[in-house]
Amino acid sequence: MIFSSSRYQYLRDEICGITGLPAGEIEASTFPDGERYRRILTSVVGKNVVLIGGTVDDSETLELYDLACALVKYGAYTISLLIPYFGYSTMEREILQGEVLPAKTRARLFSVIPAAPGGNNVILLDIHAPGLPHYFEGDVRVRSLTSHDLMVEATEQIALDNFVIACTDSGRAKTVEKLAESLKTSAVFVFKKRIDGQNTEVKAVAGEVKNKAVILYDDMIRSGSSLIEAAKQLKDFGAAKIIALATHGLFPGNATEKIRDSKLFDKVYVTNSHCRVNQLNVNDGIEVISVAPMLAKALRNQHTKT
Repeated sequence: MIFSSSRYQYLRDEICGITGLPAGEIEASTFPDGERYRRILTSVVGKNVVLIGGTVDDSETLELYDLACALVKYGAYTISLLIPYFGYSTMEREILQGEVLPAKTRARLFSVIPAAPGGNNVILLDIHAPGLPHYFEGDVRVRSLTSHDLMVEATEQIALDNFVIACTDSGRAKTVEKLAESLKTSAVFVFKKRIDGQNTEVKAVAGEVKNKAVILYDDMIRSGSSLIEAAKQLKDFGAAKIIALATHGLFPGNATEKIRDSKLFDKVYVTNSHCRVNQLNVNDGIEVISVAPMLAKALRNQHTKT
C-alpha cells in the first residue's frame, strides 16, 4: 500500500497506476496557528507500506517523519520511505569547525522512526553526497537508486547526431563516463571552482566539443549558476547546441527565468523527483521526465526479494 506526503501525491498516484497497488488515504488540514492535523484513513494492519515524500524543506521532512511514526503505530508490517529527492545537500559534510550538518541530523531523525515488525527501509535516488547512506543509523536498510537507465533512455529519445556528454563539475565525472559508455559517445569534463553558495567559476574544459551537440548533465539544477557557467564555456569552445539534463530540478526563486534568459540551452530536461516541477511554467522551456516507472520497478524488486 502506498501513501505520500501532501506534496508528493502526484507520484503516489502515478506509481499506483503503474503497479496496481492501492493508494493509502490521509486526512490533512492545518490549525490557525500552523500546526498540522493528519489522520491515517486507510487501515495498514499487517501491510507492507510505502511512504513517498522528498525532504525539500523542514516542513516536508517533519511530515514524512510524523506520518511514518503513525503508520508503524497503526500496524504497518514494514515501512519504506521512498525519498526521490533527499535535500540538505549543501551542508552534507563539515568544512569549518563547528558547522552543523543537516544532512546527517535528518538521516538520524529518520533512523529513530519506531521499528516496524518486518523492518524499516529508506530508498533514495541520485544522492548528491555518496556518503549520505552512512548517516542512517540502527537497523534501517538504505538503498540508493541511480537514474542511469532513465537518463540513457531520455538521451536516446532526444535523438541527436554527433553529440557528446558533459558534466558541470568533476564530482559527476564517473556518472558522465558511464552515460557516455552506454550511449557510445565521448565524455567531456568541465572543471569548476565554487566561489560561494550562489556562484561558481569554470576553470577548464577537457574534451572536444567544437561543432558538436552537448548533453550537459548534472544530478541537480538548483540556482542554475553552475549550469550556465559551464554552458558559456562549452559555447566558447565551439559547441553547436547545448541540452541540459538533470535528475533533480529544484529551481528556487527566479532560477527558471535565469536559465531561460541565458539563451544558452535548446532544451532543459529534469525528472519529477522534486515537487517543485509541478509549478513550472510551460514557457520556461523545461521538459519533465517521470521517475514513476523506475521507482515502481524498484518497489517490485524489493517486494520480490523480501
